[in-house]
Amino acid sequence: MPVGEVISVDVVIFGGGGAGLWLLDTLHRAGHRALLLEAGELGAGQTVASQGIVHGGVKYALDGLLSPSARAVREMPLLWRRCLAGEDEPDLSATRRRAEFCHLWQTGTLSSRVAMFGARAGLRVRPVPLEPQERPGLLRDCPGVVARLDEQVIDPESFVRSLADRNEGRVFRIDAGHGVEFDREAPGEVDHVHLINPETGEPLNLKPHRTVFTAGAGSARLREAVGLPARRIQRRPLHMVLARGDLPPLNGHCVDGMHTRVTITTTEDTMGRAIWQIGGQVAEDGVNMERADLIRHARAELNAVLPGLDMTSAEWATYRVDRAELATRSGRRPTDARVVEEGRVISAAPTKMVLIPQLVRRVMDLLPAPAAPAPAAPLRARLDAWPRPDVAIPPWEEDLAWSIGV
Repeated sequence: MPVGEVISVDVVIFGGGGAGLWLLDTLHRAGHRALLLEAGELGAGQTVASQGIVHGGVKYALDGLLSPSARAVREMPLLWRRCLAGEDEPDLSATRRRAEFCHLWQTGTLSSRVAMFGARAGLRVRPVPLEPQERPGLLRDCPGVVARLDEQVIDPESFVRSLADRNEGRVFRIDAGHGVEFDREAPGEVDHVHLINPETGEPLNLKPHRTVFTAGAGSARLREAVGLPARRIQRRPLHMVLARGDLPPLNGHCVDGMHTRVTITTTEDTMGRAIWQIGGQVAEDGVNMERADLIRHARAELNAVLPGLDMTSAEWATYRVDRAELATRSGRRPTDARVVEEGRVISAAPTKMVLIPQLVRRVMDLLPAPAAPAPAAPLRARLDAWPRPDVAIPPWEEDLAWSIGV
C-alpha cells in the first residue's frame, strides 16, 4: 500500500456504533486528537437494530437478587436521562425519545408474581404498581400486577445521528477490504495505520498512540489483522419479530418466571404505520426457527400475554442480529461492559446499549494523557476530501418479506 504523509494522533477508533461514537465524543472533549473509521454505515449491525430501552436492571433482578448484571446497569438510566435532557455530556437532547417510561406486567402464573416482587429489590429504577384505572387500555385485562418502569425508550437511529452530527469532522468512511493495513512490531503493538481514500485512492498514514476496536462482530477480523486472536469476540444471535399496522403504542416487558417472556417497543415507519419490535424470550426462542415458524410462535405468545389483542390485520416480518461481545469462558452474556488492552490495542464491547457510558469510562482509564497539541491543519486538510459514512436505516425500512399471517 502506498505510504502517504505520517500524521500522529492520540486514538484511532474502528467501529461507528453507539459505543465508538460516544467514546469519540468523550475523547474530543478530554483534549485527545481522535478520529473514528467506519467501513459500513454508522450504527449498522447492533445499535440501530436494538429496541432502544435504557434498561435499569429489572430484567436481571427477577429472582429478587441483585445480580452482577443488575448492579452494572442500575446507575445507567439516571446518567442517560441527564444526557438526553442536555444536562450532562454528551448532550443527547437531539435524540428522539419514543417513550419516557415502560410498563411491566405479569402473566397469571405463580412464578410470574414472584418475579414481579423480586424485581423491586436493590435497583435505582423500580417498578411502581399501577391502580386499575391507571393502566393503559391494552393491559387492563392482564391478570396480575401492571407497573410503571421509568426506563426511557430512545430511537436508536436518532441516537447515532446525534452523536455523528456532534463529531462530523472526526468520522470517516473506509474500505475495510482493501483500504486498511496495520504495521505492528508485535501482536497488538500497532505502530502505523495505512489508509486509502475509498473515493480518490490517496494514501494516508496515521501513527496512533492507541487503537480501539468497537466494531462489534467486525472486531474479530480487526484483531486478526493486528495479530490478536479473533476468538476473544463471541456472538450471541437473536431472531427478532416485527409487526406493523394499526397497533396501539406499547413499550415494556411481560414477566414470566425469571425471564422476560416478551419485550415490545413501538415506533413508526416512514409511511406513518405503527411498528412493534418484539424481543425478549421470543427472540431467543426464534434463533433456531425459520421465519414462518417464529411468526406463528410470536403470535401465540402475544395472544397469551395480551388478552383481547386483535392482530388479525397486522403484517409480520423478522430479522436476525448478532450481539457481538468480548468472550466469556461459558459463552454466556458478559455481566457488564468488557474492555481488554493488549499492547497498544484496546478491544471494547458494551454488552448492552445502556452500558456504553461504563464502557467509555473503562477505556478512558486505560489511556495516557493527551499528547501535546499538534497542528490540526495537516490532518484536517488531508481528511476534508474523505467521504463520511451514512447512518444505517432501521430494520423495518429494509427490504424485508412482510405478510399478513404466515
